[in-house]
Amino acid sequence: MSLPSFPSLSLPGRRPGTKSMIAVGLSALLLAGCAGPAANPGAAPTETSASNAKEAGAPTPRLVYTYDGGVAVLDAKSLEPVGAAAELDGFNRLNPAGDGRHVFISTGDAFRVFDAGSWSEPHGDHSHHYVADPKLTDLSFEANKAGHVVRHAGKTVLFSDGSGKVETFTSSELSDAAEEGKLPATDVYTTPEAHHGVAVELEDGKLLVTLGNEEGRSGIAVLDAGKGQERKEILRNEECPGVHGEAVAADEAVVVGCENGMLIYKDGKITKVASPDAYGRMGNQAGSEESPVILGDYKVDKEATLERPTRISLVNTETATLQLVDLGASYSFRSLGRGPAGEALVLGTDGALRVIDPASGVITSTIPVVGAWEESETWQDPRPTLFVQGSTAFVTEPATQTLHAVDLKVGKVAKSAKLEHVPNELTGVKG
Repeated sequence: MSLPSFPSLSLPGRRPGTKSMIAVGLSALLLAGCAGPAANPGAAPTETSASNAKEAGAPTPRLVYTYDGGVAVLDAKSLEPVGAAAELDGFNRLNPAGDGRHVFISTGDAFRVFDAGSWSEPHGDHSHHYVADPKLTDLSFEANKAGHVVRHAGKTVLFSDGSGKVETFTSSELSDAAEEGKLPATDVYTTPEAHHGVAVELEDGKLLVTLGNEEGRSGIAVLDAGKGQERKEILRNEECPGVHGEAVAADEAVVVGCENGMLIYKDGKITKVASPDAYGRMGNQAGSEESPVILGDYKVDKEATLERPTRISLVNTETATLQLVDLGASYSFRSLGRGPAGEALVLGTDGALRVIDPASGVITSTIPVVGAWEESETWQDPRPTLFVQGSTAFVTEPATQTLHAVDLKVGKVAKSAKLEHVPNELTGVKG
C-alpha cells in the first residue's frame, strides 16, 4: 500500500513526549556512488543494541508506531510497551527495512534507521534469537524528500522524490552493518528527472522505475541488471497517467497504479489493464506472493478534495483482468492488507474488517474491530490503520487510543490494549 510522501511537517499543539533513547543525529549520512560509509567516518562506532541483548527462545515480533512527537514500540504478542519512546518531531512515515529488525523513518531529508531491538541470527541448521531495547540510531540514508521504500527479492530500494535517487542494498546486510555503526554498501541510480516515484529491483537484478517529472508522471521503464548509471533501459510504457505505488504478486508480477487502470510487468512484458471509467484511479495497492491477484483502491472523482470510495479493485496478473467489489462502506489508503494465504483485507469506515476471496471477489467474512469513523481530509491525520503480520491483523483506533489484534484464523479480535499515545502510522518486524 502506498501514499505520496512529503517533507516533514512541524505540527502545532504538540504534546511533550518521553525522553529519547538516543540523541537524534544532527547531520545525515552523505552517500556517493555505490559505497555506504559510516555515519560519522573516523569516529568510534555507533553504540548498538547488542550491548544489552538477551537471548530469546523464539523470534520476538514487535510493532512500531508513530505518534505526535515520537516513535514507540510494542511487543506484538502482549501489546505491552517495550523500552522508552523516542522523541522525533514532525510528521514521520514508517517502513520495515527488510532485515526483520530495523524500520525506516522517513523524515523528509533522510531515511532514519530505527532499531526495533529484536532479531535472529542463523547458526548452522538453526537460528539464535535476541531481544534488546529499541532505539533510534544515528544512522541515516540522505534523501531529498524521502519517499517510497520497497522490499523485494532480498533487496531494499529507497526512492528520493526530490532528486530521483534510487538507492538499493541487500536487505540482510543492514543488521550487521548497523552493529558496526555504519550502513551497508549501496547501488545508486538517478532517474532522468525528479518526481514522486518508486523503484523495484527484480529477482534477476533488473530495475523497474517510474517515469515522470515535477509536472506529472506517465509510466514505467525497466532497466537491465547493470550497476548505477550504467543501467540501460530495455522496456518502457507511458500509458499510465499519474503512476503511483507498487505491489508484487505471485510469479514475480509487479504492478503500478494509474489514473485509468494498472500496469503489470511480468515475463519481460508490460500489460495495461484499463479501468472501466475514464478516470478510475488505483493508486494504492497491496500484493501477496500467495496470490496472482492485486488488491487496490478505486477512485472515480478526479476533482474531489477527498473521495471516499466504497469499491475496491482486484487485478488478476495472470489473466490481466479487473474486478470491482462494492464493500458497502468507504475506506482509506491505510485500510488495505493481505492475509497469510493471500486473502484481501479491507478495513471499512463502519469499523469492520472485511476478508475477501481475491479470486472470486466474494466477501467471506466481516469482523467488527473498531467504532465507526470518518476519514479526515488531511491525509497526515491519524485514522484507523491496518497492519498484517503473519495471521494477525493489527488495527489502531486513534479515537480511543487503542490497538486491536485480530486473529485471522478464528475471525475475531483476540486482544486489545490501551496505548500511551494516539497512534498514527503502524508497522512491525518479525524479529
